[in-house]
Amino acid sequence: MRILFLSRWFPHPVSNGSRIRIFNLLQALRTEHEVTLVAFAEEDVSQASLAAMQAICDDVRVVPYHGFRPGSVRARLGFFSPTPRSVIDTFSPEMLAAVEQVATAWQPDFVIASEIDMLRYAVAVKDAGRVLEDLELAVPYDAYHSAPRGVTRLRKGLTWWKLARYLRRMLPAFDLVTVVSPREQALGQRVCSASLPVRIVPNGADVATLRQVQATPTPGTLIYSGALSYYANYDAVHYFLAEIFPLILAQAPATRLLITGSTAGVALDQLPPTPNVHFTGYLESVWPAVAGSWVSVVPLRLGGGTRLKIIESLALGTPVVATTKGAEGLGLTADVEIAIADTPQHFAETVLALLHDAERRRQFSERGRTAAQRYDWAAIGRDLNDVLAGVAARCPSRAPASAQERA
Repeated sequence: MRILFLSRWFPHPVSNGSRIRIFNLLQALRTEHEVTLVAFAEEDVSQASLAAMQAICDDVRVVPYHGFRPGSVRARLGFFSPTPRSVIDTFSPEMLAAVEQVATAWQPDFVIASEIDMLRYAVAVKDAGRVLEDLELAVPYDAYHSAPRGVTRLRKGLTWWKLARYLRRMLPAFDLVTVVSPREQALGQRVCSASLPVRIVPNGADVATLRQVQATPTPGTLIYSGALSYYANYDAVHYFLAEIFPLILAQAPATRLLITGSTAGVALDQLPPTPNVHFTGYLESVWPAVAGSWVSVVPLRLGGGTRLKIIESLALGTPVVATTKGAEGLGLTADVEIAIADTPQHFAETVLALLHDAERRRQFSERGRTAAQRYDWAAIGRDLNDVLAGVAARCPSRAPASAQERA
Protein backbone atom coordinates (compact mmCIF):
# COMPACT_ATOMS: atom_id res chain seq x y z
CA MET A 1 0.00 0.00 0.00
CA ARG A 2 0.92 3.63 -0.32
CA ILE A 3 1.05 5.31 3.10
CA LEU A 4 1.24 9.05 3.67
CA PHE A 5 2.67 9.63 7.17
CA LEU A 6 2.03 13.06 8.71
CA SER A 7 4.25 13.90 11.66
CA ARG A 8 4.32 16.69 14.23
CA TRP A 9 8.04 15.88 14.73
CA PHE A 10 10.81 15.48 12.20
CA PRO A 11 11.96 12.03 13.33
CA HIS A 12 15.72 12.52 13.08
CA PRO A 13 17.79 12.89 15.18
CA VAL A 14 15.90 10.44 17.37
CA SER A 15 16.32 12.62 20.46
CA ASN A 16 13.00 12.26 22.30
CA GLY A 17 10.28 9.69 22.85
CA SER A 18 8.04 10.91 20.03
CA ARG A 19 10.87 10.86 17.50
CA ILE A 20 12.01 7.39 18.60
CA ARG A 21 8.48 6.02 18.16
CA ILE A 22 7.93 7.67 14.77
CA PHE A 23 11.32 6.63 13.41
CA ASN A 24 10.84 2.99 14.36
CA LEU A 25 7.27 2.80 13.08
CA LEU A 26 8.36 4.30 9.76
CA GLN A 27 11.06 1.65 9.49
CA ALA A 28 8.44 -1.04 10.07
CA LEU A 29 5.96 0.42 7.58
CA ARG A 30 8.69 0.64 4.93
CA THR A 31 9.22 -3.13 5.04
CA GLU A 32 5.80 -3.72 3.46
CA HIS A 33 4.63 -0.42 1.97
CA GLU A 34 5.60 2.66 0.03
CA VAL A 35 5.88 5.54 2.50
CA THR A 36 5.93 9.31 2.05
CA LEU A 37 6.71 11.45 5.10
CA VAL A 38 5.43 15.01 5.49
CA ALA A 39 6.72 16.39 8.77
CA PHE A 40 6.93 19.58 10.74
CA ALA A 41 10.39 20.69 11.87
CA GLU A 42 11.04 23.21 14.66
CA GLU A 43 14.59 23.85 13.45
CA ASP A 44 16.47 23.58 10.18
CA VAL A 45 16.88 19.93 9.20
CA SER A 46 20.49 18.97 8.56
CA GLN A 47 21.49 17.14 5.39
CA ALA A 48 22.47 14.14 7.53
CA SER A 49 19.02 13.99 9.15
CA LEU A 50 17.28 14.44 5.82
CA ALA A 51 19.37 11.66 4.29
CA ALA A 52 18.58 9.38 7.24
CA MET A 53 14.84 9.76 6.59
CA GLN A 54 15.19 9.49 2.81
CA ALA A 55 16.84 6.12 3.39
CA ILE A 56 13.63 4.71 4.91
CA CYS A 57 10.97 6.75 3.06
CA ASP A 58 10.17 7.03 -0.65
CA ASP A 59 9.74 10.79 -0.31
CA VAL A 60 10.27 13.32 2.48
CA ARG A 61 8.73 16.79 2.75
CA VAL A 62 9.52 19.27 5.54
CA VAL A 63 7.37 22.18 6.74
CA PRO A 64 8.53 24.73 9.37
CA TYR A 65 6.65 24.44 12.66
CA HIS A 66 5.42 27.45 14.60
CA GLY A 67 4.57 26.54 18.18
CA PHE A 68 1.61 27.58 20.29
CA ARG A 69 1.71 31.24 21.32
CA PRO A 70 -0.89 31.79 24.07
CA GLY A 71 -0.73 35.57 23.66
CA SER A 72 -1.27 35.68 19.90
CA VAL A 73 -4.44 37.14 18.39
CA ARG A 74 -5.55 33.74 17.09
CA ALA A 75 -4.97 32.13 20.46
CA ARG A 76 -6.91 34.85 22.28
CA LEU A 77 -9.81 34.55 19.87
CA GLY A 78 -9.68 30.83 20.53
CA PHE A 79 -11.14 31.44 23.98
CA PHE A 80 -14.48 31.95 22.21
CA SER A 81 -14.19 28.86 20.00
CA PRO A 82 -15.18 25.27 20.86
CA THR A 83 -11.95 24.16 19.15
CA PRO A 84 -8.83 23.93 21.37
CA ARG A 85 -6.82 27.15 21.25
CA SER A 86 -3.59 25.32 20.45
CA VAL A 87 -5.20 23.75 17.37
CA ILE A 88 -6.35 27.16 16.15
CA ASP A 89 -3.06 28.96 16.78
CA THR A 90 -0.72 26.30 15.34
CA PHE A 91 -2.70 25.62 12.17
CA SER A 92 -0.31 25.78 9.21
CA PRO A 93 -1.54 26.66 5.70
CA GLU A 94 1.90 25.52 4.47
CA MET A 95 1.38 22.05 5.92
CA LEU A 96 -2.12 21.81 4.48
CA ALA A 97 -0.83 22.80 1.03
CA ALA A 98 2.00 20.25 1.22
CA VAL A 99 -0.37 17.46 2.24
CA GLU A 100 -2.87 18.29 -0.49
CA GLN A 101 -0.12 18.44 -3.10
CA VAL A 102 1.32 15.05 -2.15
CA ALA A 103 -2.12 13.45 -1.87
CA THR A 104 -3.20 14.70 -5.29
CA ALA A 105 -0.02 13.61 -7.03
CA TRP A 106 0.59 10.35 -5.15
CA GLN A 107 -2.93 9.09 -4.28
CA PRO A 108 -2.11 7.27 -1.02
CA ASP A 109 -4.15 4.31 0.19
CA PHE A 110 -3.77 5.33 3.85
CA VAL A 111 -2.86 8.50 5.68
CA ILE A 112 -1.45 8.17 9.20
CA ALA A 113 -1.70 11.27 11.41
CA SER A 114 0.91 11.00 14.13
CA GLU A 115 -0.52 12.71 17.24
CA ILE A 116 -3.54 15.00 17.55
CA ASP A 117 -1.75 17.96 15.93
CA MET A 118 -1.98 16.31 12.51
CA LEU A 119 -5.72 15.53 12.48
CA ARG A 120 -6.74 18.61 10.52
CA TYR A 121 -4.32 17.81 7.72
CA ALA A 122 -5.25 14.13 7.47
CA VAL A 123 -8.92 14.89 6.80
CA ALA A 124 -7.82 16.85 3.72
CA VAL A 125 -6.73 13.57 2.09
CA LYS A 126 -9.66 12.18 0.14
CA ASP A 127 -10.41 8.59 -0.84
CA ALA A 128 -7.93 7.10 1.61
CA GLY A 129 -8.06 5.22 4.90
CA ARG A 130 -7.22 7.37 7.90
CA VAL A 131 -5.41 6.43 11.11
CA LEU A 132 -4.76 8.60 14.16
CA GLU A 133 -1.51 7.25 15.61
CA ASP A 134 -0.58 7.76 19.27
CA LEU A 135 -3.64 9.44 20.76
CA GLU A 136 -2.64 10.78 24.19
CA LEU A 137 -5.34 11.94 26.59
CA ALA A 138 -4.05 11.11 30.07
CA VAL A 139 -2.21 14.42 30.56
CA PRO A 140 -5.15 16.80 29.93
CA TYR A 141 -7.57 14.41 31.66
CA ASP A 142 -5.42 14.18 34.79
CA ALA A 143 -4.77 17.94 34.75
CA TYR A 144 -8.51 18.54 34.95
CA HIS A 145 -9.38 15.90 37.52
CA SER A 146 -6.47 16.72 39.82
CA ALA A 147 -6.91 20.50 39.65
CA PRO A 148 -8.05 22.29 42.83
CA ARG A 149 -11.55 23.67 42.83
CA GLY A 150 -12.00 27.18 41.52
CA VAL A 151 -10.75 29.03 38.47
CA THR A 152 -7.94 26.55 37.77
CA ARG A 153 -10.34 23.61 37.69
CA LEU A 154 -12.74 25.52 35.44
CA ARG A 155 -9.96 26.31 32.96
CA LYS A 156 -8.62 22.76 32.95
CA GLY A 157 -12.16 21.46 32.60
CA LEU A 158 -12.79 23.74 29.63
CA THR A 159 -9.57 22.52 28.00
CA TRP A 160 -10.63 18.89 28.43
CA TRP A 161 -14.16 19.59 27.18
CA LYS A 162 -12.86 21.35 24.06
CA LEU A 163 -10.41 18.55 23.31
CA ALA A 164 -12.98 15.79 23.75
CA ARG A 165 -15.50 17.69 21.62
CA TYR A 166 -12.90 18.30 18.91
CA LEU A 167 -12.02 14.61 18.78
CA ARG A 168 -15.67 13.56 18.62
CA ARG A 169 -16.09 15.90 15.67
CA MET A 170 -12.96 14.81 13.80
CA LEU A 171 -12.63 11.09 14.47
CA PRO A 172 -15.71 9.86 12.54
CA ALA A 173 -13.58 10.46 9.43
CA PHE A 174 -11.00 7.92 10.69
CA ASP A 175 -10.86 4.14 10.47
CA LEU A 176 -8.51 3.41 13.37
CA VAL A 177 -6.98 5.02 16.46
CA THR A 178 -3.80 3.71 18.08
CA VAL A 179 -2.63 4.32 21.65
CA VAL A 180 0.39 3.18 23.69
CA SER A 181 -1.22 1.78 26.84
CA PRO A 182 -4.40 0.29 28.31
CA ARG A 183 -5.15 3.52 30.19
CA GLU A 184 -4.87 5.62 27.02
CA GLN A 185 -7.08 3.03 25.32
CA ALA A 186 -9.77 3.41 27.98
CA LEU A 187 -9.68 7.20 27.69
CA GLY A 188 -9.74 6.98 23.89
CA GLN A 189 -12.80 4.77 23.97
CA ARG A 190 -14.56 7.41 26.06
CA VAL A 191 -14.29 10.00 23.31
CA CYS A 192 -14.49 7.71 20.24
CA SER A 193 -17.62 6.16 18.85
CA ALA A 194 -18.15 2.49 19.68
CA SER A 195 -17.60 1.56 16.03
CA LEU A 196 -14.11 3.11 15.86
CA PRO A 197 -11.37 0.62 16.87
CA VAL A 198 -8.88 1.91 19.46
CA ARG A 199 -5.87 -0.42 19.34
CA ILE A 200 -2.79 -0.56 21.55
CA VAL A 201 0.49 -0.21 19.64
CA PRO A 202 2.98 0.02 22.53
CA ASN A 203 6.27 1.84 22.74
CA GLY A 204 9.33 -0.33 22.32
CA ALA A 205 13.06 -0.70 22.05
CA ASP A 206 15.52 -1.90 19.43
CA VAL A 207 16.32 -4.97 21.49
CA ALA A 208 18.77 -6.54 19.03
CA THR A 209 20.87 -3.37 18.84
CA LEU A 210 20.72 -2.74 22.58
CA ARG A 211 22.09 -6.23 23.26
CA GLN A 212 25.29 -5.19 21.45
CA VAL A 213 25.95 -2.12 23.62
CA GLN A 214 29.07 -2.72 25.68
CA ALA A 215 29.77 -0.75 28.87
CA THR A 216 31.30 -1.55 32.24
CA PRO A 217 28.95 -0.27 34.96
CA THR A 218 30.54 2.36 37.19
CA PRO A 219 30.01 1.51 40.87
CA GLY A 220 27.45 3.63 42.70
CA THR A 221 26.17 5.41 39.58
CA LEU A 222 22.51 6.30 39.09
CA ILE A 223 21.09 7.74 35.88
CA TYR A 224 18.01 9.72 34.88
CA SER A 225 17.66 9.98 31.10
CA GLY A 226 15.38 12.63 29.65
CA ALA A 227 15.55 16.25 28.54
CA LEU A 228 14.66 18.63 31.36
CA SER A 229 12.97 20.92 28.84
CA TYR A 230 9.99 18.54 29.15
CA TYR A 231 7.99 19.59 32.21
CA ALA A 232 7.43 16.04 33.51
CA ASN A 233 11.17 15.31 33.44
CA TYR A 234 11.97 18.58 35.20
CA ASP A 235 9.41 17.84 37.92
CA ALA A 236 10.80 14.32 38.38
CA VAL A 237 14.39 15.55 38.74
CA HIS A 238 13.35 18.35 41.11
CA TYR A 239 11.47 15.83 43.27
CA PHE A 240 14.40 13.38 43.25
CA LEU A 241 17.00 16.01 44.18
CA ALA A 242 14.85 17.62 46.85
CA GLU A 243 13.39 14.58 48.59
CA ILE A 244 15.09 11.33 47.57
CA PHE A 245 18.75 11.82 46.68
CA PRO A 246 19.68 13.39 50.05
CA LEU A 247 18.36 10.23 51.76
CA ILE A 248 20.53 8.10 49.49
CA LEU A 249 23.62 10.24 50.04
CA ALA A 250 23.16 10.03 53.80
CA GLN A 251 23.68 6.25 53.58
CA ALA A 252 25.93 6.06 50.51
CA PRO A 253 27.76 9.43 50.18
CA ALA A 254 29.80 8.35 47.13
CA THR A 255 26.67 7.75 45.03
CA ARG A 256 26.74 9.70 41.76
CA LEU A 257 23.74 10.81 39.67
CA LEU A 258 23.91 11.40 35.91
CA ILE A 259 21.14 13.44 34.29
CA THR A 260 21.16 13.25 30.51
CA GLY A 261 19.50 15.38 27.86
CA SER A 262 19.75 18.95 26.67
CA THR A 263 19.54 21.64 29.35
CA ALA A 264 19.26 24.56 26.92
CA GLY A 265 16.80 27.07 28.31
CA VAL A 266 16.30 25.06 31.50
CA ALA A 267 16.36 26.83 34.87
CA LEU A 268 19.01 24.62 36.47
CA ASP A 269 19.51 27.19 39.22
CA GLN A 270 15.96 26.47 40.39
CA LEU A 271 16.82 22.84 41.09
CA PRO A 272 17.83 21.96 44.67
CA PRO A 273 21.64 22.26 45.04
CA THR A 274 22.82 18.70 45.60
CA PRO A 275 26.34 17.21 45.50
CA ASN A 276 27.42 14.40 43.17
CA VAL A 277 25.07 15.45 40.35
CA HIS A 278 26.39 15.64 36.78
CA PHE A 279 24.40 17.03 33.85
CA THR A 280 25.75 15.38 30.71
CA GLY A 281 23.92 17.58 28.21
CA TYR A 282 22.62 16.14 24.97
CA LEU A 283 24.22 12.80 24.07
CA GLU A 284 24.20 11.40 20.54
CA SER A 285 23.38 8.08 22.17
CA VAL A 286 22.34 7.73 25.79
CA TRP A 287 22.66 3.93 25.70
CA PRO A 288 26.33 3.64 26.83
CA ALA A 289 25.62 5.94 29.78
CA VAL A 290 22.58 3.89 30.82
CA ALA A 291 24.44 0.60 30.37
CA GLY A 292 27.32 2.05 32.42
CA SER A 293 25.09 2.83 35.42
CA TRP A 294 24.08 0.59 38.30
CA VAL A 295 20.48 1.84 38.55
CA SER A 296 18.13 3.82 36.31
CA VAL A 297 15.81 6.04 38.38
CA VAL A 298 12.42 7.15 37.02
CA PRO A 299 10.68 9.17 39.78
CA LEU A 300 8.00 10.57 37.47
CA ARG A 301 4.85 12.10 38.93
CA LEU A 302 3.36 13.69 35.80
CA GLY A 303 2.83 12.92 32.12
CA GLY A 304 1.10 10.24 30.10
CA GLY A 305 1.82 7.41 27.69
CA THR A 306 4.59 4.94 28.49
CA ARG A 307 8.28 5.52 29.15
CA LEU A 308 10.74 4.53 26.48
CA LYS A 309 13.53 5.19 28.99
CA ILE A 310 12.31 2.27 31.11
CA ILE A 311 12.11 -0.20 28.23
CA GLU A 312 15.57 0.78 26.97
CA SER A 313 17.07 0.52 30.47
CA LEU A 314 15.63 -2.96 30.89
CA ALA A 315 16.92 -4.03 27.47
CA LEU A 316 20.38 -2.75 28.43
CA GLY A 317 20.30 -4.76 31.64
CA THR A 318 20.20 -1.74 33.96
CA PRO A 319 17.81 -2.25 36.91
CA VAL A 320 15.01 0.33 37.11
CA VAL A 321 13.44 1.94 40.17
CA ALA A 322 10.32 3.90 39.23
CA THR A 323 7.17 5.38 40.66
CA THR A 324 3.86 3.78 39.80
CA LYS A 325 3.25 6.74 37.47
CA GLY A 326 6.62 6.21 35.80
CA ALA A 327 5.91 2.55 35.07
CA GLU A 328 2.29 3.17 34.09
CA GLY A 329 0.98 1.19 31.14
CA LEU A 330 3.95 -1.13 30.69
CA GLY A 331 2.51 -4.21 32.37
CA LEU A 332 5.76 -4.97 34.20
CA THR A 333 5.75 -7.13 37.33
CA ALA A 334 6.66 -5.05 40.38
CA ASP A 335 9.66 -6.27 42.40
CA VAL A 336 10.42 -8.84 39.71
CA GLU A 337 11.08 -6.98 36.46
CA ILE A 338 11.06 -3.47 37.89
CA ALA A 339 11.20 -1.96 41.39
CA ILE A 340 8.29 0.36 42.28
CA ALA A 341 8.43 2.98 45.05
CA ASP A 342 6.05 5.89 45.57
CA THR A 343 7.37 7.70 48.65
CA PRO A 344 10.77 9.37 49.03
CA GLN A 345 11.76 7.04 51.89
CA HIS A 346 10.72 3.88 50.03
CA PHE A 347 12.35 5.07 46.80
CA ALA A 348 15.65 5.79 48.58
CA GLU A 349 15.58 2.45 50.43
CA THR A 350 14.89 0.59 47.17
CA VAL A 351 17.79 2.27 45.40
CA LEU A 352 20.12 1.64 48.33
CA ALA A 353 19.15 -2.05 48.40
CA LEU A 354 20.27 -2.34 44.78
CA LEU A 355 23.48 -0.37 45.36
CA HIS A 356 24.46 -2.61 48.27
CA ASP A 357 23.51 -5.99 46.78
CA ALA A 358 25.25 -7.19 43.60
CA GLU A 359 23.14 -10.36 43.42
CA ARG A 360 19.93 -8.33 43.59
CA ARG A 361 21.18 -6.10 40.75
CA ARG A 362 22.05 -9.19 38.70
CA GLN A 363 18.60 -10.69 39.15
CA PHE A 364 16.80 -7.48 38.20
CA SER A 365 19.14 -7.11 35.21
CA GLU A 366 18.39 -10.59 33.87
CA ARG A 367 14.64 -10.37 34.43
CA GLY A 368 14.56 -6.89 32.90
CA ARG A 369 16.29 -8.06 29.72
CA THR A 370 13.73 -10.84 29.40
CA ALA A 371 10.82 -8.43 29.95
CA ALA A 372 12.14 -6.01 27.32
CA GLN A 373 11.78 -8.65 24.63
CA ARG A 374 7.99 -8.15 24.84
CA TYR A 375 8.55 -4.61 23.59
CA ASP A 376 10.79 -5.20 20.58
CA TRP A 377 10.16 -2.62 17.85
CA ALA A 378 10.45 -5.33 15.18
CA ALA A 379 7.47 -7.24 16.63
CA ILE A 380 5.51 -4.03 17.28
CA GLY A 381 6.06 -2.97 13.66
CA ARG A 382 4.79 -6.29 12.37
CA ASP A 383 1.68 -5.93 14.50
CA LEU A 384 1.07 -2.43 13.12
CA ASN A 385 1.29 -3.71 9.55
CA ASP A 386 -1.15 -6.49 10.44
CA VAL A 387 -3.56 -3.96 11.96
CA LEU A 388 -3.47 -1.84 8.80
CA ALA A 389 -4.09 -4.91 6.66
CA GLY A 390 -7.08 -5.72 8.87
CA VAL A 391 -8.52 -2.24 8.42
CA ALA A 392 -8.14 -2.54 4.65
CA ALA A 393 -9.85 -5.94 4.71
CA ARG A 394 -12.78 -4.64 6.77
CA CYS A 395 -13.24 -1.58 4.57
CA PRO A 396 -13.18 -2.54 0.87
CA SER A 397 -13.08 1.15 -0.04
CA ARG A 398 -9.68 1.33 1.73
CA ALA A 399 -8.12 -1.45 -0.35
CA PRO A 400 -5.02 -0.41 -2.32
CA ALA A 401 -5.77 1.10 -5.68
CA SER A 402 -4.34 -0.57 -8.74
CA ALA A 403 -1.86 1.20 -10.99
CA GLN A 404 -4.60 1.54 -13.63
CA GLU A 405 -6.96 3.15 -11.09
CA ARG A 406 -4.25 5.65 -10.10
CA ALA A 407 -3.57 6.65 -13.70
